[in-house]
This record gives sequence, structure tokens and C-alpha cells, in this order.
Amino acid sequence: MSRGFLTGAVPILALLLPCVAAGQTYTVDVRPVLNDLDVKIETVAMSGALTLRLTNNTAGRVRCELRYDAAPQTPRRATAFVEPGRTAQNTFRAQRKWFSVVVDVECRPAER
Repeated sequence: MSRGFLTGAVPILALLLPCVAAGQTYTVDVRPVLNDLDVKIETVAMSGALTLRLTNNTAGRVRCELRYDAAPQTPRRATAFVEPGRTAQNTFRAQRKWFSVVVDVECRPAER
């Protein structure tokens, strides 16, 4: 009897999962300072986390300083090094309910 219940529940759970994952309820403002570097910034926003994808389209290694501000959370800083032609990502997770996230991104050539 429980086997039939589980079989019937799996399709319902599969339908609910995309709704939960797509439940973004906040705005994202990315403020880039790229210093004439060809760096593409993409955001992937989910209800409990924000992922930044940084793609380096320059000939040299790039260092990007990230500052996340999602009040009432404590601001967080991170550093991402991106090799030429590669993509790096950094994820900021919610510790409290947030309504907006401001991300300052400053990229410069990385010193070896």
C-alpha cells in the first residue's frame, strides 16, 4: 500500500520543486567596475542564494573583489580569480529574509 503512495507522490513532488527553486522574492543590483577588462557578469538568483558567474574574456588572469550587501544581513566580501577564457562563480547564501541585494564588483588584472 505505501509503495503505491510513494509512486504517486513522486510526480507531484517533481512538479513542486521548480516552483520552490524559482521562488526569488528579491531584487539584484550589480554595480561593476571592470577597469576596461572584458568580464561578463551573470546572476543566478534563487530564493535562498545568489550566485554570480564571472567570465573572463581577456588574455590575462583577472582578480574580482565582490561585496554583497543584503540588509539586514551583515555585508560579505569575497575574491574570485578567473583564468583567461574561463568562468568562476561565487555564491552568497541568505541567513535572513532579504528583499534586495547590492553587489559591488571590481575587477583588475591579477598579479602573479
